Amino acid sequence: QVQLVESGGGLVQAGDSLRLSCAISGYNFNIYGMSWFRQAPGKEREFVAGISWNGGATEYADSVKGRFTISRDNDKKTGWLQMNSLKPEDTGVYYCAADRPFNTQFSHDYNAMDYRGKGTLVTVSS
Repeated sequence: QVQLVESGGGLVQAGDSLRLSCAISGYNFNIYGMSWFRQAPGKEREFVAGISWNGGATEYADSVKGRFTISRDNDKKTGWLQMNSLKPEDTGVYYCAADRPFNTQFSHDYNAMDYRGKGTLVTVSS
């Protein structure tokens, strides 16, 4: 059974940091890219960051560049999203998802992801 389980969300103040984790099971994580998406209240789900299957390439949304860092450990079958200098506009449900196998580019379409987690809520107060 495929599972992507996000954790690490919570309520923080503007300027704080959070580290989200995504624990993977049920598929060969080693060959799939991994991405993070988020959905703010009343808004469309959007791409936040992606990392290629081997960690050799990353991509970030302009709104998080320089503040967020995506990483992965294939041996631990886990991915992370380090979020620094959080802003109220970063509030939303964060989802990890599996992009295509052996990807070198990143899809920004959540519905195109091969597998998806259920999300973890991040709330940033001003």
